[in-house]
Amino acid sequence: MAQASMSYIFCCNAHSVPLLATGRFLGRRFAGGAKEVKLSPSGGKYRTERWRVANVARASMEDFLKVEGTKKVDVNSRVWLSLIDAELQRGNEKQALELAKQLPAFGAAQLVPQRAYTLEELRLNKIEAEKFLSPVDKTLGSVRGNIQLAAVLLGVSVWRILDLNQFQLLGAVLLFLFLGTVDQVVNGGGVEGLLLDTVGRLLSKKYRERVAKHEAGHFLVAYLMGFMPKSYTLSSLDAFQRFGALNVQAGTTFIDFEFQAEVESGKVSSGTLDKVSCIALAGVATEYLVYGVAEGGVADINQLDGLMKILGFTQRKADSQVRWAVLNTVSILRRHLNLHSKLADYMTAGKSVLECVGLIEEELANCSNI
Repeated sequence: MAQASMSYIFCCNAHSVPLLATGRFLGRRFAGGAKEVKLSPSGGKYRTERWRVANVARASMEDFLKVEGTKKVDVNSRVWLSLIDAELQRGNEKQALELAKQLPAFGAAQLVPQRAYTLEELRLNKIEAEKFLSPVDKTLGSVRGNIQLAAVLLGVSVWRILDLNQFQLLGAVLLFLFLGTVDQVVNGGGVEGLLLDTVGRLLSKKYRERVAKHEAGHFLVAYLMGFMPKSYTLSSLDAFQRFGALNVQAGTTFIDFEFQAEVESGKVSSGTLDKVSCIALAGVATEYLVYGVAEGGVADINQLDGLMKILGFTQRKADSQVRWAVLNTVSILRRHLNLHSKLADYMTAGKSVLECVGLIEEELANCSNI
């Protein structure tokens, strides 16, 4: 075991990973292919030890590497992502998050100063709050109207073809209303939402693109603010097939055990609240920037509003927090619109979370203003 005050270079296959840190390298010998670890004491000569690591992607972080006394290390993203993937496969979210914190772009967003902003200041930054914070989903509203019209026409056609009497017709209508009521009570309207979203995706390319851009906004802002995405879905059908969820239109989940611990304690730090506020508003902000008005995101805004009520915020304090988050989130997205567009394409193509993270790291590798 190497002792403290050493700079380390871990060589993995053809990719070197310089660890610009002061700390200890904790490792053990593994059966398998030989790897090298070069230890460079301050002012001394290199000495090389042979370490055997079966597979970097399968070696646990605790067995493989521990860096102390530093916030960031200079890493090869491809190697690091394989380590994160290995920990996530094991269900070790805590270790995966510790690894993610070493990636250069993770949590590296430049923030606007935290203070109370007025609506006029938002307008000076070309942000119209009325178009931002009052989303109305016109696309699904139109789909719902068309489905209802189609149902009426189908009912009339069936009535005439089958020559149903008025009591049979009334029974069919009551059955339809009963099933709709059961769905609202039991599933929160999940079956209706699944139907609307599926039909909307089939009929409207713009709707599909808007949902992808919305979720890409959540993903990108979360990553740059320091929340590691864990999974995402772009459709209700996918959410139902993968997670058994009926009332999810689309969404992104995160490694958020630290946030959950704060919520359970009843004390959420200002830094955590800033991150959560920006992540919650990122989808709405994306739609506003791309389309000029937001349609989706009502649930996001309601969740943020609910959190502030739980924390006992006054209306004035809540307004101040939201306005800062709006300005900060829009500023981040404006700086990275090209990256956001590529990320939306990745997510539409079904790329994995870590492939999406790799894209972010690659695109921001030489960015001085994240």
